[in-house]
Amino acid sequence: MKEQTETTESRTNRKVLRGVVVSDKMTKTRVISVDHVISHAVYAKTLRRHRKFYAHDEANESKTGDLVEIVSTRPLSALKRWRVSRIVEKSKK
Repeated sequence: MKEQTETTESRTNRKVLRGVVVSDKMTKTRVISVDHVISHAVYAKTLRRHRKFYAHDEANESKTGDLVEIVSTRPLSALKRWRVSRIVEKSKK
């Protein structure tokens, strides 16, 4: 019983990111662009950086332009380590 509780607690510590779907051309896979803002170390200028993540979308619900929330998971393929947990906002198209 104690082992089961420990695994449940470790599953709650998954990383959660929020980003925009930039590609939905693959079956059950979405490309999510996650933006973050940093400050330059010397010049203190605010810089916007982004990174792409491949996420698994089992039901093919999300479309390009949707704001989604992704959570980390076990490796599902060579590139997929994330899963779409929910659609925060649908695109306005």
